[in-house]
Amino acid sequence: MATNSKKRKVLLLLCTGAAAALLAFADLKRGEYTPAQLGALRQSAPPEFIADANFPASAYPVPAMDLAPGDGLQEVRIYCNTCHSPRYITMQPPLSPATWEDEVNKMNRAFGANISDDDFRKIITYLQAHYATNTRR
Repeated sequence: MATNSKKRKVLLLLCTGAAAALLAFADLKRGEYTPAQLGALRQSAPPEFIADANFPASAYPVPAMDLAPGDGLQEVRIYCNTCHSPRYITMQPPLSPATWEDEVNKMNRAFGANISDDDFRKIITYLQAHYATNTRR
């Protein structure tokens, strides 16, 4: 009989300790949740809007023009810079002269660059002279 009494006391002690541990854990994880807030993200209020406010802004970064000087550079700047930066030309791997002609042709016909025939020849000659496989520096 004494062993049953000891077992009950140990079991009661274990259950009480487990319940206390669960309550302590639940209290730590309680937070500030209500049914209306479940699943909602809380964030701070946006800054107050002031109608005549002036905000500092830095100048728009303009990449340096690093194209090689030469005949046709002006045409490249005029036509090519309309759709992409000149950096797009310099980041290409060295292309063959025929590939440069195909690229300019693609820009003119497929993408509607509307380059005149004289300027078309100048651009191709410039790119072949400075950015082809045998002339790339």
